[in-house]
Amino acid sequence: MRGLSLSPVVLPEVRREAGVELRKARLEDVDAIYWLIRYWAEKGLMLVRSHSHLYENIRDFWVLEDEDGQIVGTVALHVLWRDLAEIRGLAVHPTRQGQGLGRWLVLGAEREARDLGLPRVFAWTLQVNFFRALGYRVTSREALPPKVWSECNACPFYENCREIAVIKEFSPGAFRG
Repeated sequence: MRGLSLSPVVLPEVRREAGVELRKARLEDVDAIYWLIRYWAEKGLMLVRSHSHLYENIRDFWVLEDEDGQIVGTVALHVLWRDLAEIRGLAVHPTRQGQGLGRWLVLGAEREARDLGLPRVFAWTLQVNFFRALGYRVTSREALPPKVWSECNACPFYENCREIAVIKEFSPGAFRG
């Protein structure tokens, strides 16, 4: 396994009771997205994403911004092909855990997928029960097309991957609307 060494991340303090708004990410959000993802990557629960990657893929990202202007959650919908997208980069500020914000982020990404006409989305996750509660089912890695493996070779966990593939298929009537 390739080593992963990150210095400890200290996130800005946020108010647990502050109201939030779901919106598409903007360039000015990249630093906040980076530190939020890096916080969880440091704990071995997700992959760190570089600033470069975030800037290149900013159009994929959604954020939850609280009324104090703090980014308290993020998720990306990365389209891979005409019939498949990946839910990735899902992270919620530790102080805001357990408030349904992760669910809200995933449902927002799913809505975008349906609006685009995508019939299914998948995720790599260590939080299988979270995704099961949202209607995802566990699937084998082999059931996914080779395109989903495009970034795996660069992953520090490639030799010892613990992530599980989950997938959700939308009913035809769930498109656009």
